[in-house]
Amino acid sequence: MRTVAIGDIHGCVQAFRAILDAVAPEHDDQVVTLGDYVDRGPDSRGVLDLLVRLETECRLVALLGNHDDMLLQASRGLYPTVYLEMGGLATLASYGGTGPEDITLIPHEHIAFLERCVDCFEIETHIFVHASYVPHLPMCEQPVLALRWESLRDDVPAPHHSGKVVIAGHTSQKNGEILDLGHIKCIDTCCYGNGWLTALDVCSGQIWQANKAGVLRTKQFSG
Repeated sequence: MRTVAIGDIHGCVQAFRAILDAVAPEHDDQVVTLGDYVDRGPDSRGVLDLLVRLETECRLVALLGNHDDMLLQASRGLYPTVYLEMGGLATLASYGGTGPEDITLIPHEHIAFLERCVDCFEIETHIFVHASYVPHLPMCEQPVLALRWESLRDDVPAPHHSGKVVIAGHTSQKNGEILDLGHIKCIDTCCYGNGWLTALDVCSGQIWQANKAGVLRTKQFSG
């Protein structure tokens, strides 16, 4: 059984498909997606279709990112204009929509998937978050602001009190390389912005990366 983390996808369905083809997750493999499935990239609808399918093919643990949360809020009528200004127009376009009223075009299956997403996840050796964490708090007591919104560019938290290594997304690494700070590793490598979508086997250190055209590269993580 492998535990493979996948960074922020942001609608880059060709990259996501290439990663899944390369990783080839089996039924007992645990795939942890770190959130931000929608917005900015060209095909958020296609990404959510793949995630719904992936639930039936492996042990998928899907975290909720801040962009996914904004979409959920907009679907409930809360701040739809703000959501569109922060990347939501690209998501609506993938469903054939152009304005706030078209949020209703998003099928219930996709909204239900996002509602099933979790805030964070941990295993014996690692913690998985979308954005960041508060070092002294157990994961079940983490504030949503830290988990969903805080950037590592603004503040790098101290090691978590559990001693576990944290795998995060959210803070885009525009050079396409994993940010390795020892106690925390950020694998959002800015796929939508001409970077890469990154998948990391947290035990073996195997890395798979694909750009938004679906071109794949692999390497071994030395951290």
